[in-house]
Amino acid sequence: MQIEHLEFKPIDLAKHADVCVAFREDSYVCSFGSAELFHGADGKGAERYVNWLCEKMKRFPGGCVHVWSGSEIIGQMEMGRFRSDASLGYVNLYYVTARWRGTGVASLLDEYATAFFKRLSLHSARLSVTPTNTRAVEFYLRHGWKDLGPRENAPEVHYMGKNYE
Repeated sequence: MQIEHLEFKPIDLAKHADVCVAFREDSYVCSFGSAELFHGADGKGAERYVNWLCEKMKRFPGGCVHVWSGSEIIGQMEMGRFRSDASLGYVNLYYVTARWRGTGVASLLDEYATAFFKRLSLHSARLSVTPTNTRAVEFYLRHGWKDLGPRENAPEVHYMGKNYE
């Protein structure tokens, strides 16, 4: 697998909403062991997610992208500003398909995020991760993210932060 020829393209929800949902579901499985929280008690989580993603893409052009290798979508990113502090960037999702994990693609996602936030003149960012997702935690730590501890509103999830200065 060659990672030199990857392209980051804005998500086309009209064509790829199903891909976005599948990736987000899998991210919940990786983080929480199940997609139950994603779907919610009413089972309408996928619908809510696609609506949220549509709004996010309007607010932050270039912040929601698919990662392509040739004609295959192998990853997805969702970024914007931190809800409680607009001076910080926030990564809602770094996702790489199982086949491409461990190939260095995720490092390119982190580089893309850095460039995206710098274009917005943001000098630091946050993301959330479950400590049980050890692969993700180890990746973030290797790439300069710092564990900032549990979130107040979701203590089973930790914030991580990274400075770009």
